[in-house]
Amino acid sequence: MTLHLGYGTNGLTDLRLDDALGLLADLGYDGVGLTLDHMHLDPLAPDLVERTRQVARRLTSLGLRVTVETGARYVLDPRRKHGPSLLDPDPDARAARTALLVRAVDVAAELGAHAVHCFSGITPPDTSTDTAWKRLTEAITPVLEAADRSGIPLAIEPEPGHLLATLADFHHLRALLGDPAPLGLTLDIGHCQCLEEASPVSCVQDSAPWLRHVQIEDMRRGVHEHLPFGDGEIDFPPVLAALAAADYQGLTVVELPRHSHAGPELARTSIAFLRDAAKQALTKKATTKRGGAPC
Repeated sequence: MTLHLGYGTNGLTDLRLDDALGLLADLGYDGVGLTLDHMHLDPLAPDLVERTRQVARRLTSLGLRVTVETGARYVLDPRRKHGPSLLDPDPDARAARTALLVRAVDVAAELGAHAVHCFSGITPPDTSTDTAWKRLTEAITPVLEAADRSGIPLAIEPEPGHLLATLADFHHLRALLGDPAPLGLTLDIGHCQCLEEASPVSCVQDSAPWLRHVQIEDMRRGVHEHLPFGDGEIDFPPVLAALAAADYQGLTVVELPRHSHAGPELARTSIAFLRDAAKQALTKKATTKRGGAPC
C-alpha cells in the first residue's frame, strides 16, 4: 500500500519551523502540510522570497514533500478568524484574500509543492446564496489562473459551516467555473464523517478523480472537532485502502490544529496509528483474496 503520510504545521505551532520539519523527518513522515502563518513561513514577511528558498533547501535536505495550506486563523486580520474570506462583502477585502492565495501559489511553486489548499469561507450575514457563489467564483478565478501558470493544483476544501461545505458543493463550484483543470479537491476524512451523507470510504471513492490533497484525523458524526486517532468514530483501515485503490499520490496529512500543546507526541502516535491501520488494510485484502482467515 503506497500512502505518503504528512503532518500539518498548524498542529506544531509551538515549534520553530526548522525543528518541526526535523521532527517529522525523524519520525518517518513523507511530507508536511505547511500552513503559511506568522510563526512559521509568514506570507506577509518582506523577506518571504529568501525565507521560502531556505525552507525549500531544508525540505530537500530532509527528503520531505510539501503541500501549502492557507487556513491560518488570523494571518490577514488580527481580530477576525479566517477573515477576510473570498466571500467578504468588501471587494478590497476579498481581493486581499485572493492576493494571499496567489502568493501561496508562488510559494508552492518555489517549494515544489504538489498542491495549494484553500476554502471558501462562511457566507456573511444578509448575503444571498447566489451572491455568495458569485463572489466565490470571481475571487477564486485569479488564483486558478496563477495555479494554471505554475502547474500547481488549487485544492479547495469542503468545510463544515462554509458556503462550500460538502462534496456536492465542490461539484457545484466546478460547474459554475466550467470545470477548470487547475481546480482540485482537498478531502478531509474527518469532515466526511462529520457531515457527508456517504461514508468516508464512499467519499474517497466518489472523489478520486479530483483528489489533490487529503487531510486526516478522527471525528464524530455531527460534531466538527478534530480528534486524535482513536478518539472518534472512523474505521481507518478501509479508508486507507480506498485511498490506495484510488491511486492517490499526494500527501495524506494529519490535521490536528488545536493540539499543538502535544504536537510532538501526537505526531509520533499518529504515524504509528496510520501505519498499523495500513497493515490491517493489507492483511484484510490478503485474507479476502485467499478466501479465509489469516493463520
